[in-house]
Amino acid sequence: MAMKIRLARGGSKKRPYYSIVASDSRMPRDGRFIEKLGTYNPLLPKDSEDRIKMDLERVQYWLGQGAQPTDRIARFLEAAGVKEKSARNNPKKAAPGKKAQERAAEKAEKAAAAAEAPAAEEQGAE
Repeated sequence: MAMKIRLARGGSKKRPYYSIVASDSRMPRDGRFIEKLGTYNPLLPKDSEDRIKMDLERVQYWLGQGAQPTDRIARFLEAAGVKEKSARNNPKKAAPGKKAQERAAEKAEKAAAAAEAPAAEEQGAE
């Protein structure tokens, strides 16, 4: 059975509250789980101790059993010092889209043309 440590969403509309659970990867996100390992409340400030609560002993147990944490849970575990930090590489994420690149190219052309125009006028005045 493929195990995952992941978030299960609770709370009402626009007021998310997550449970950190160990579940079979084939189960739905908010469906059946094997064990509740903690909670995550994203509405609290980042420096609040109540934002993320985990039973680290049980998390270690499930990791030892082969459970794979999701990306978000892996970040929580790195912050808690349970898991070593892994390198993330997504160079395309920060790159602007096609239209933004076109706008930047147009802006650069206009700036170059504007910079040449005063220089040409100064040379003609001399």
